[in-house]
Amino acid sequence: MAGLRSLCLLLTLALAETLAAIGPKADLIISNADITPDGVTRNAVVVNGVAPGPLITGQKGDRFQLNVIDKLTNHTMLKATSVHWHGLFQAGTNWADGPAFINQCPIAPGHSFLYDFHVPDQAGTFWYHSHLSTQYCDGLRGPLVIYDPDDPHAHLYDVDNDDTVITLADWYQLAAKVGAKFPLSSSTLINGRGRSNGTTWAELAVIEVEQGKRYRFRLASMSCDPNYTFSIDQHDMTIIEVDSVNSKPLTVDSIQIFSGQRYSFVLNANQTVDNYWIRANPNAGIIGFKGGINSAILRYKGAPKADPTTRYRPSRNPLVETNLHPLVPMKVPGRSEPGGVDKPINLAFRFDGANFFINNASFLPPTVPVLLQVLSGAHTAQELLPSGSVYPLPLHSSIEITMPATVAAGAPHPFHLHGHVFAVVRSAGSSVYNYDDPIFRDVVSTGTPDDHDNVTIRFRTDNPGPWFLHCHVEYHLDVGFAVIMAEDAPGAKAANPVPEAWADLCPIYDKLAKGDH
Repeated sequence: MAGLRSLCLLLTLALAETLAAIGPKADLIISNADITPDGVTRNAVVVNGVAPGPLITGQKGDRFQLNVIDKLTNHTMLKATSVHWHGLFQAGTNWADGPAFINQCPIAPGHSFLYDFHVPDQAGTFWYHSHLSTQYCDGLRGPLVIYDPDDPHAHLYDVDNDDTVITLADWYQLAAKVGAKFPLSSSTLINGRGRSNGTTWAELAVIEVEQGKRYRFRLASMSCDPNYTFSIDQHDMTIIEVDSVNSKPLTVDSIQIFSGQRYSFVLNANQTVDNYWIRANPNAGIIGFKGGINSAILRYKGAPKADPTTRYRPSRNPLVETNLHPLVPMKVPGRSEPGGVDKPINLAFRFDGANFFINNASFLPPTVPVLLQVLSGAHTAQELLPSGSVYPLPLHSSIEITMPATVAAGAPHPFHLHGHVFAVVRSAGSSVYNYDDPIFRDVVSTGTPDDHDNVTIRFRTDNPGPWFLHCHVEYHLDVGFAVIMAEDAPGAKAANPVPEAWADLCPIYDKLAKGDH
């Protein structure tokens, strides 16, 4: 038994070990491999041999050329794939956004596809993941950071490098297509490592700091389902970035982070040299910290290599979204009143016990990608498929989307809009509308029916093409919790010239046997 545990620990260390960052030009080989992130070995989807995938980095203004090579073979998981670069606007390259059957056909096993795009005006913390059904729950997810040489917050920290990226992920000991329709996670992984109730001996991630230095940590939730309450014992966190948007510094002692969200925070390593628990408590699944579950270790240089003995203290200064504000003023589109925009849209949520619906339509991926439909001349809601799930939007217009929290099942639901950041003019847990200086972000919690939430967001249509708007709980998206914003459909073709390799994806995929999807 001791020998087996030693082998599991070695596998964990080998597969979860932080690799050197890659990018902005790189091959991403997508394959299957056995991994042991929480002490239990299972086959997974890995990127360049590891899960989570390697950190991809670049500089503001870079051209990214990321060649995704599909070598998947395991028939209990999806074999085709696609990759989304979460948070990047993809202006002029809508075809490279990644969602299968919205912006492309999947990449067939044995084939590859080059995602070739520029990032002219964005910097911050992002991530990448499969955008084909629930595939990323099986491992295809990783962090992506774009550095700004002129970062306006640079004076607040001393260290910002590969080692200050923190990823949170839920892990399942059964493959997504084999397990339950709405499964509960077996463990929480922080930087790819964690413990389950039955494996409290498994190796945890260790983040090292040196006393007296200030660290910019980049926290990314790559969760498929739960949100997490994140904290570090005896340390405050000063938030300076929200979903790639620079924010006014806000000091908190805990952060509730939803699937797809990211925060940068500054931590001052000003405590006694010791080990301190890093905690990420999920809202569902196996909760608490007994035996070091849902945890990692903050280790000061010079501290012994041991589990911390620090005790959990309830949060006294948690993050409240309405306290977040952009560092530089960002104009909220429209007038300072509810519905004061060119096009208001209300999304009515419903769940029938099996599927989710928005305005009485449950999203079902079309056989022809929406972008291909648009390029072929379909521009109206009546022409575009899936019927009832596509909302054409005019160019250069202010858009307001209201999302009343009417579905308790699985709430709170985090909603992500591709191709934009948006102003959160009404947040979950608040009835106040802020048209002056709300935070802009790309994933927002839509709250709960008990709080009578009516989360409201605004954005301006300046990025032609079809963009996905969906619940970022992957198991909810997989049963219909999504719509598409078809932005300036008549102008999308001229704005997004597609490469020949993109046009080849569908004919290749359509020839696959069903077992190779």
